[in-house]
Amino acid sequence: MLTKRIIPCLDIKDGRTVKGVRFENIRDAGDPVALAGWYARQGADELVFLDITATNEGRKTFASLVRDIAREIDIPFTVGGGIGAVADVELLLHAGADKVSINSSAIKNPQLVGELARHFGSQCVTVAIDTKFTEATGWKVYARAGTVETGHATVDWARRVTELGAGEILLTSMNNDGTKAGFALDITRAVAQAVSVPVVASGGAGTKQHFADVFQQAHADAALAASLFHFRELEVPELKAFLKAQGVDVRI
Repeated sequence: MLTKRIIPCLDIKDGRTVKGVRFENIRDAGDPVALAGWYARQGADELVFLDITATNEGRKTFASLVRDIAREIDIPFTVGGGIGAVADVELLLHAGADKVSINSSAIKNPQLVGELARHFGSQCVTVAIDTKFTEATGWKVYARAGTVETGHATVDWARRVTELGAGEILLTSMNNDGTKAGFALDITRAVAQAVSVPVVASGGAGTKQHFADVFQQAHADAALAASLFHFRELEVPELKAFLKAQGVDVRI
């Protein structure tokens, strides 16, 4: 069984780390380069960088900021936002990224998933899925920073992108995002059971127990959090010690 991973996430807007609730009410959370270095020293297993306005603003990810962050860390580094072609990935990998995360571009052009997997290997390609539950539709996939419902059922979409070549799924529950009320265990469990690649749970972390729950009950391979770490409400070593005591296999 693979060791469970703890992954801080840097949501970037205008060169700053930001965090909102349910993708709204964005507030500043600090300098991304300083935060990245801090997380690497804290023992985070990986770091995710998401340029959250790149797609809606019709521009590419800030490669210079990716480069600055990469110099500060010695842990795997995933970068997403505004990626739509092989050349975009080449630029980010050259800047220091280890993996890329695609979301809206995969929905617009599913064949991009396979194209990137062929060029760089599946291990380099994460497909991010922003999902929202309503009583009328169930769990559906959303694009363009959570602003557009796609009509795709979440589990079906996860299966499809995995078959196309995605090496990892980053699953964010929009209902839970920023609420600190816990991860969406039901949809995380459903996706983890439906695909053969690692699933990173995102959205809703508020306590140490929430991490234990998403690992033990929903079978996530990794758990991602932002504000909980950014504002020092919980530090990575404390969380890992707790998880270890709960019988979760983590890297100390």
